[in-house]
Amino acid sequence: MVKVGIIGGAGYTAGELIRLLLNHPQVEISFIHSASNAGNHICQVHGGLWGETQLRFSAEYDLSAIDVLFLCSAHGKSRAFWQENVMPEGLKVIDLAQDFRDESEGYVYGLPEWQRERIKGATKVANPGCFATAIQLALLPLAAAGTLQGEVHITAITGSTGAGVKPGATTHFSWRSDNMSVYKAFEHQHLIEIGRTLRTLQPTFDRELNFVPMRGNFARGILASVYTECSLTAEEAVALYNDYYADAAFTFVAEGAIDLKQVTNTNKALLSVAKHGNKLHVVSVIDNLLKGASGQAVQNMNLICGFDEMEGLHLKPNAF
Repeated sequence: MVKVGIIGGAGYTAGELIRLLLNHPQVEISFIHSASNAGNHICQVHGGLWGETQLRFSAEYDLSAIDVLFLCSAHGKSRAFWQENVMPEGLKVIDLAQDFRDESEGYVYGLPEWQRERIKGATKVANPGCFATAIQLALLPLAAAGTLQGEVHITAITGSTGAGVKPGATTHFSWRSDNMSVYKAFEHQHLIEIGRTLRTLQPTFDRELNFVPMRGNFARGILASVYTECSLTAEEAVALYNDYYADAAFTFVAEGAIDLKQVTNTNKALLSVAKHGNKLHVVSVIDNLLKGASGQAVQNMNLICGFDEMEGLHLKPNAF
């Protein structure tokens, strides 16, 4: 049994993380910190947890009393947190922000399908971004085999929870409903970590990653459509992907078309692989709050703590 603490407990990803950890047989939650909600019951903010817990948000935290710390605050606040706090010896840290995804300060980039063995030996893990997870899973086998040869074209659509819990002009229901829009075209921040991974796996890859993100009119999930020139036959490409993900706990190559409802509310990633002329088309779907955030964070916790990688993550997709 490990004791865990959560910093920044009021957001969407924290809510999903709490839900997972409450049902994890190897975990006891010691504190959930939120300065703005201190004293309130967790379920007053995360309404889906009514009847699941009597825990309250706390204003205080004791890092020496826990084994694993999850950092769920906004981007940039993780570095500030460690400027104000001393990390106890032996504490394991999983950061869901983007602050240490460059593997600075001894963090390991936490994409298990790429770095499972490094994660097992890590004490500090930087959880990947949601778009970055979906897109990298679509491209890892090609880069690992050294077969990325042309520009990569990506269109990916995300649910409204990807923008976080704080309301904004493009997250209100009245704007988002029956609507779609492009944002941060060709300059999304997740391009940095995607490019870093691909060029680590295939140092000779020097072509453009053309990424057009889109806002969808649904709450959760990411669908990424990725294509690039490829000299492999359709059969060779499918075999390459099946071989690469043969030992993956949550990533699967599906037969035929795939859709978001196959993965929402789960930690799964599904891929479809097809050849069209000289182009390879890969579709990748994940739940942005789970495989793209909190589910992957628990997966990483399982790895660094020596638990079964799937512990606490046997989640069922939506029935319809």
